[in-house]
Amino acid sequence: MITGGAGFIGSHVVRLFVRKYPQYTIINLDALTYAGNLENLKDIESAPNYRFVKADILNQAGLEKIFDEYGITDIIHLAAESHVDRSIVSPLDFVYTNIIGTVNLLNTARHKWAEPAGHLFYHVSTDEVFGSLGEKGFFSETSPYAPNSPYSASKASSDHFVRAYHETYHLDTIVSNCSNNYGPNHFPEKLIPLFINNIIQRKPLPVYGDGKFTRDWLYVKDHARAIDLVFHNGKPGETYNIGGFNEWKNIDLVKLLCTLMDVKLGRAAGDSEQLITYVKDRPGHDRRYAIDATKISSELGWKPSVTFEQGLSETIDWYLNNTEWLNHVTSGSYQTYYESMYANR
Repeated sequence: MITGGAGFIGSHVVRLFVRKYPQYTIINLDALTYAGNLENLKDIESAPNYRFVKADILNQAGLEKIFDEYGITDIIHLAAESHVDRSIVSPLDFVYTNIIGTVNLLNTARHKWAEPAGHLFYHVSTDEVFGSLGEKGFFSETSPYAPNSPYSASKASSDHFVRAYHETYHLDTIVSNCSNNYGPNHFPEKLIPLFINNIIQRKPLPVYGDGKFTRDWLYVKDHARAIDLVFHNGKPGETYNIGGFNEWKNIDLVKLLCTLMDVKLGRAAGDSEQLITYVKDRPGHDRRYAIDATKISSELGWKPSVTFEQGLSETIDWYLNNTEWLNHVTSGSYQTYYESMYANR
């Protein structure tokens, strides 16, 4: 079972597993909140080894029925509230879904798997649990947790619960912490898809503070490949950091995006850069994230398959070729929602 499989990262993981492992039955469990979209999976919705189940991980009884009906053997847990700005406005939503929802899944798994050996609970988390880095250094698997936003605090808590269930109940668990993802199907509340859409529509590009907040960017398809490797070859009880070895200051990323978009849209050089506007910084904004992905590289043989420039170009092309999808998710209430938020994590 892959939770949150209709979301951004989850849909890429579901697609990869459905196509690569026809011997598996893949259960996609998703509550279909604003960022969950079954249009992300139309290309595999008729696959014989794929099932979609609409359910909320806050519903313990519902989870137990799903385990019984489908005989769930393993879990890749991606379902989460994930937007930092929203967590500042409504932190309790993140407490309920990210903490209580995760514990509900853990409890269901330990009760349904009478013999925990041979089953895996794989929890996909974020580098934001580590807090903010200085100008040098990287987050490793042994970095102390120091979350600074309600979102990262909720993910840090869920990470701790997963590890606690491994130690207390001997449930086989793995945690991975990833850097910022980008790529196709990303709901336009985060920086890259929001700014692509705004450039298309010649709307302002709101950049927080001085624009020098730095993030490590990971192409979502490379992340899905990493999840595949960790799920099949990772060691229970371990943690794996997944990063793109790819740091960019927000303002530099936005300017690169503008340059690529001008070329692809046939606009004059520098046209889209004029849309950049600097706005007041958000509370608790971490200055820099950077992942040391040496462990997953050396132990499991994973490395990114594309450069950031290649991945960003492919991402832009996807949005330009899927305007119907983009128009759908940004229409009506979606439009009101995402325009009320800024995008820089």
